[in-house]
Parts: sequence; structure tokens; C-alpha cells
Amino acid sequence: MNQEIAQIFNDMAGLLEIKGDSAFRINAYKKAAYILNSLQTDVSQIYKEKGLKGLKEIKGIGEGSAKRIEEYIKKSKIKDFEKLQEETAIRQIITHFFKSKGLSLQELKENAKKRKIIYSRYTKPAKQLLELAGSMEAAKQAIDKVAVWANSRKLDYTIETVFKKWLELDRLKPKEIVKKPFYLGDPMVYQQARKKWFVISKQGEWLEFADKESKIEWKTKD
Repeated sequence: MNQEIAQIFNDMAGLLEIKGDSAFRINAYKKAAYILNSLQTDVSQIYKEKGLKGLKEIKGIGEGSAKRIEEYIKKSKIKDFEKLQEETAIRQIITHFFKSKGLSLQELKENAKKRKIIYSRYTKPAKQLLELAGSMEAAKQAIDKVAVWANSRKLDYTIETVFKKWLELDRLKPKEIVKKPFYLGDPMVYQQARKKWFVISKQGEWLEFADKESKIEWKTKD
């Protein structure tokens, strides 16, 4: 159970970062998660033997974290976590979208602060995507599918692209990466009938390959 609760605390820290909460609260959850992952005894056993008092005796676990651990032991959920998930739903979608474009949360915040990214521009489509997908997980998976498909084709994409591709998400496939053989910069072909490699010179001549196959370079060619 320690790892389960630790994961929730780490997730809560991540959601608080997205929300822009204080570093104190964020670090408190991260610290509690670290302690739980390092704890040798299961917290449910500690609670069974000593109750809430026993949880508060764990070095580094404050009263607030102890009460949330107690709540999870009793109800298998933490109300504050569910509330945070709901409060940050739109922000999570936007953050995940920019993450798919290689932008970290910190970079997103810095760009938004400098007005390089107008954050409010993405709130409406993020909300629409969440409603369309029906769940956070489905929305994130849809973004990922579109990102892989678009990036493999060097295409730009927006959250709206996910709407347009919604009915064909399962059919979206990344562009196959084809690597072709080269020798010292010249393209090569393999002649199946003669079972030999040939190098095509810049003059268009087919020259029989006489070097080691390890010298063949396989490169992606658009």
C-alpha cells in the first residue's frame, strides 16, 4: 500500500505544480511520497496497530499527510486528490498537449508569462476535447496518437487537430521510417538475381560493391 499512496502523493505534487501552487505544499507531498517509498513497514499495518497516532510518528510525515494516508486506508481514495484532478483537468490537457510538442511545464509557464503562448487560447478546445473523450486518460491518449502521427510526417498539429481526426484515431499510423543503403555517400542497390550489392555512382554507373558489408550506411531518406 505504501507505493500506492506514494504515487498519489507524487501525482498530487504534479497537479499542484500545474495549478501553480506554493513550493512548500508541492515539496511536502514529494517528501511524503519519498518517505513512504522508503518505509519498510506497510502503513496499513502501522495504522492497524497504532491508528492515526502511529502514522504521525513516522519521521517526516506531517499531520495532513497522516490524515490522507488514514483516509486512503479506510476508503481506498483521497478526496483532496480527486478534487485536485477535477480542478486542474483543463490545465492537465493543455500541459499534456505542449508536452507532446516537447515543451516542459516550466517552459510552458515561462512562455505564457512572456506572452509567447496565450494560455487562454487553449482552454476552450481543451475543455471540448475532455468532453469529447469522456475521461482525462482518453483525451491524453488521443493527443499522443495525433502527435506521433503528425510528427512522423513533420506536420504541425493543434488540439483542434484531435477533433478533426477523432473518428479515425485508431487508423492513424506513424509514417514508416524507411532506411536506404549508402556507401561513401552514394546510394546502393541489392540485385537479388546475382546476390550482390552495387553502388550507384554520381554518373549513374552501377559499380559492384567490393568492401565489407559493415561499411554500408543505412540512412533515412525522405
